[in-house]
Amino acid sequence: MAGLWRSYQVLMTKYPWTVQIVTAGSLVGVGDVISQQLIERRGLAQHNVQRTTKMMSIGFFFVGPVVGSWYKVLDRLVVGGTKSAAMKKMLVDQLCFAPCFLGAFLCISGALNGLTVDENIAKLKRDSISTIVTTDEAVQPGNLSDCVSKLPLLEVKVQCLT
Repeated sequence: MAGLWRSYQVLMTKYPWTVQIVTAGSLVGVGDVISQQLIERRGLAQHNVQRTTKMMSIGFFFVGPVVGSWYKVLDRLVVGGTKSAAMKKMLVDQLCFAPCFLGAFLCISGALNGLTVDENIAKLKRDSISTIVTTDEAVQPGNLSDCVSKLPLLEVKVQCLT
């Protein structure tokens, strides 16, 4: 397992953009599988492969590039690895980035699931506040303390899965 982790770190050093995108898409897909199998208890016969594929595509083409870019910007906005810097990063992330990101994520997800623009707007109005509170507040306090790391996207996504 340690060898696999070292290999991942080497690839992350050589190809950070590609590895972050592949990691995000894979982890979003794994998250959907976990959701369908453990939370919804669909069973393998009832697993919605199309839904998992859609979620993975959101991870590959939206989550990976956007979040990876955001962490680069955030590292430039708030410099340092202290607890104070981590708190500042968390506040900037939660107050500026998270609402916009989650709104866009919900709209993209809705569009891929066939919602019209009006239905998507209604869903966004109905679900956005509860989604922001439940998805971010539980995982964020520890997420950004190591944002100086080369692997913040993986760290955040793994925390979201756990």
